[in-house]
Amino acid sequence: MSRPVSTYRVQLTPDFGFAQVAEIAGYLRDLGVSHVYLSPILQATPESRHGYDVTDHSRIRDEFGGATGFREMAQQLAAHDLGIVVDIVPNHMNTVNAQFWSVLKDGPGSPYAKWFDIDWQDGKVALPVLGDDTEPVVDGDVLRYHEHAYPHPGHYRLVDWREGPGYRRFFDVSSLIGLRVEDPSVFFATHEVIFWLLDEGLVDGLRVDHPDGLADPRGYLQRLRERTGGAWTVVEKILIGPERLPGDWACDGTSGYEVLNRVNGLFVDPAGKEPLVRLFADMTGQPAEYRPVMEQSKTDVLDLFFGAEIDRLARATSCDPAAVRELLAAMPVYRAYVVPGEPPPPESAEIVELAAESCSPAVRPLVREVLHGSPEAVVRFQQSCGPVMAKGVEDTALYRWFPLACLNEVGGEPDVFGTSVADFHAFCEEMPPYSMTTLSTHDTKRSEDVRARLSVLSEIPGEWAAQVEEWSAQVSFDPHLDHLAWQNLMAAWPISADRFTDYLLKAAREAKTAISWVHPDPSYERRLRSFAEAAVRLPIGGFTERIDPYAMSNSLGAKLVQLMMPGVPDVYQGNETTDFSLVDPDNRRPVTYPRKPETSWDSAKLLVTTQALRLRRRLGAAAPYLPLQAEGERAAHVIAFARTDPVPSTHPAAAVPAGTGADEDAEAGLGGTPGSGAPWSRGDGTTHTWPQTSSSGTVRANAVVTAPSSGAGPSAATGTSAGWGVGAPTGSGEETPLGSAEGSLIGSSAATSAGPDGETPGGSGVEASAGAGVGRPASLGEGGSAEPGMGTSAGPGTSGSVEWGVGGGAGVRARAVVVATRLPVRLAATGWGATTLTLPPGTWRDLLTGGLYTGRIPLGHLLGQYPVSLLERHDL
Repeated sequence: MSRPVSTYRVQLTPDFGFAQVAEIAGYLRDLGVSHVYLSPILQATPESRHGYDVTDHSRIRDEFGGATGFREMAQQLAAHDLGIVVDIVPNHMNTVNAQFWSVLKDGPGSPYAKWFDIDWQDGKVALPVLGDDTEPVVDGDVLRYHEHAYPHPGHYRLVDWREGPGYRRFFDVSSLIGLRVEDPSVFFATHEVIFWLLDEGLVDGLRVDHPDGLADPRGYLQRLRERTGGAWTVVEKILIGPERLPGDWACDGTSGYEVLNRVNGLFVDPAGKEPLVRLFADMTGQPAEYRPVMEQSKTDVLDLFFGAEIDRLARATSCDPAAVRELLAAMPVYRAYVVPGEPPPPESAEIVELAAESCSPAVRPLVREVLHGSPEAVVRFQQSCGPVMAKGVEDTALYRWFPLACLNEVGGEPDVFGTSVADFHAFCEEMPPYSMTTLSTHDTKRSEDVRARLSVLSEIPGEWAAQVEEWSAQVSFDPHLDHLAWQNLMAAWPISADRFTDYLLKAAREAKTAISWVHPDPSYERRLRSFAEAAVRLPIGGFTERIDPYAMSNSLGAKLVQLMMPGVPDVYQGNETTDFSLVDPDNRRPVTYPRKPETSWDSAKLLVTTQALRLRRRLGAAAPYLPLQAEGERAAHVIAFARTDPVPSTHPAAAVPAGTGADEDAEAGLGGTPGSGAPWSRGDGTTHTWPQTSSSGTVRANAVVTAPSSGAGPSAATGTSAGWGVGAPTGSGEETPLGSAEGSLIGSSAATSAGPDGETPGGSGVEASAGAGVGRPASLGEGGSAEPGMGTSAGPGTSGSVEWGVGGGAGVRARAVVVATRLPVRLAATGWGATTLTLPPGTWRDLLTGGLYTGRIPLGHLLGQYPVSLLERHDL
């Protein structure tokens, strides 16, 4: 088994199975990933589009190609040096399965009764399926009710569909019954195919779905690690704020939502919080504070969906149901981790006590039971916390309170605007080296590029408020839903009326204020459809085009940071180019391969993704992380770090330069007077300003620059000082930043396109090169020019041959440097000025442009063609 260096998530469907994955093996290898990460592969409900509704753990799904198809796919992937990671679902399965049929038929005496968490009442289990006056029909030894069939006679009773079931379920989905994998026989029976694939060497790693639903996550992961021989394993654990993964879990880390939210925060301006919250509150009439909305949302879902769970907990703890409801609503995270019979871990006890502080004294007996009570009381309470958080926060509160919708993500905190560079560095230095990182998943509320556009609004709240007022004056429906609609319509633009309508219907139902999934209102929904159809006819694209230069900067910056920071980066299908998808099912639409750039934003993102993934394969997953700090007035507008090799130190350690802190200037706006920004072409004949060069040019003595390929690209053609944009290719004969970019990926230099063993990928519509068609700025600084050839590294500020010290003098040798622009609208008003970055020792090649650098570099110079830079040590 090989540990992943990076993964590419593929959503398997009946239309895109194992054979189709095999067909894109060459493309994925050339993209640079090490492993393909598959959605669940076991037999599931026919035509299921997600696979989390397993019906038979003993079979690989027939609709995907079965065991034979899996083996053939694995062989094809292995031939392209690609491994496989699979998504497994230990917490639940579909109720339509042979084991549950046996339980319904034979009751507690069934050999499979121990498979499921069942709340037996007089030897029967409640099934919530009744919905109208239709009577069930007996058909021999089967009882039929609409599409449902049950053994007759049986140990069950049919109840109204609004009642809770007599078994633990996944969230509020009664068709998904909870499994008792804490029982060893159930564990091995439900994992037999997965273990066979691991034993055969066909699978290298696992992603574990919803571990918080398990009775004993720690015990499950320990057993899994022992049986798999330590195969790479990450868990879908949602961490809130400063929460950390339990240290005694036998896994490599999480599936990456905490990373997503921190990376996203780097590109959100904290100064935008007050005006955006005020706009939201004024427009919608909703509270200006998020916490009361969250608490009410959790209370609402407890009343709507979880009555059966509350009653069961009240019986198990001998406590008042109202106290159970109150404490569940107050829990600030997805669960605590108390093991029956063991002293509660201090962190878990603190979480429960913190929740109790906001409750009435009536919860005190319940707190004792939750921390020190019977196994039934301890386990069932913890298993109930996750569903309340998921349904109350993810699927309700995030659709009620949304001043800036890019913050409304799984594990996110909508009232926390921004991540500081210092906090991000501290987070990265603590990251487990093999934990997964991600920006988009099948469960995110918006794709990474939608969030990149929304983040720009934090820098221009005044202009956004004026734009919302203008659109609302033309089309209006429900002020609350309108506010969410305008953000998502703009950020997902262009979007069809059908897609936008489907999104708004889901958003309105999830909010559960005007309508809900269980309480539809045909009249409201008709008016909503009319609003959506009218809204998409407005000239939304004009505003989107104005912010796209800055959104592109956010997009490329977030992508590069996520791919190069500690951890195992995942690319969600299709997100190697731009993707403007909303919540599922929109983000699970089919993807066409190979991905071919249609705009220069596509091309730039594909370039960044490919070069970063290939570099990661050369570096490996566990290269140490070293924060870097820019110097100068605009130092707060850059995030920079290195990935290193530990080496013995033979030189005195040089200090990392200190920055100047955040820029607290007022909102810059899109219409402000640019500083040193240079106009650059969007590809559609219009120009925008990007702060790519320094007007002062005073700090460039240490720059060693070799110009990339000459003559090609908008810069060379127009004589401007920069030349990258986000428009579609014009067809005028000028090349996009990736050259003729039919190029599925990026072009042709052995120094930058070689794989981990020095080979040059190719053959699948993926061509790799750095800088094809990207002209170096014609002028740099005060009349300076980029000089070809190698220069000197001597001069003020150079680190010369000194290896940088880390951790009390232990020397390190940097192998890669990442530089990304943040808060680009503010920056556009002033430019980089004299802001510089001192590179670690050595000569560095920019894999995006081909330029060579050493020493202290003006950021306006380094970031002259792209708002990001990916540097690899060139002289090793």
